Amino acid sequence: MSQEIEIEFKNLLTEVEYDRIYQFLPFKSVELIEQTNYYFEAGDLKLKSHGAALRIRKKNDQWTLTLKQPHEDGLLETHDSLTEEEANLWIQNKMMVKTNVFKQLHELGISIEDLHYLGSLTTRRKEVEYQQTTVVLDHSLYYDKEDYELEVEASSQTAGKKVIREILEACNIPERETDNKIKRFYKAKVQSE
Repeated sequence: MSQEIEIEFKNLLTEVEYDRIYQFLPFKSVELIEQTNYYFEAGDLKLKSHGAALRIRKKNDQWTLTLKQPHEDGLLETHDSLTEEEANLWIQNKMMVKTNVFKQLHELGISIEDLHYLGSLTTRRKEVEYQQTTVVLDHSLYYDKEDYELEVEASSQTAGKKVIREILEACNIPERETDNKIKRFYKAKVQSE
């Protein structure tokens, strides 16, 4: 099955703080990646109640359906590849079963008929390898909002915490409790309604 444990640490940034980190690490030398997340939910917010999130991500002309679920070490991600045609059908609320993700959804008591499309969030991303972690700067746009975020993806909790704290300290940026993108997207959606 296509699954992985994601261990990541996040910190929201101001635009000025984003620029500080951009100068601190070699982000100028890496390509800008644009990716769009298309979010889905069950009518009774069953995914949210389980702490889970379902999205399709378009990145480099590849479409991936991903279910994120809480895991003791981070997040359990379950993936299925989609064609562009399949992704577009999903966005039109014409979902089709994909093996890996639907096995996990079934375990949560969620069926394909429960799902509906919520909206999208586009991120302009830069990534660099730093001290055996991946350090990411994100500029995200959704509804009438935009935000800036530092992410550190690591192979362990210890390594991730160490690197994010080191970067924040070096750039004189306070640690902030930071919701993940889907939670920020939900808040913006509710505020826009």
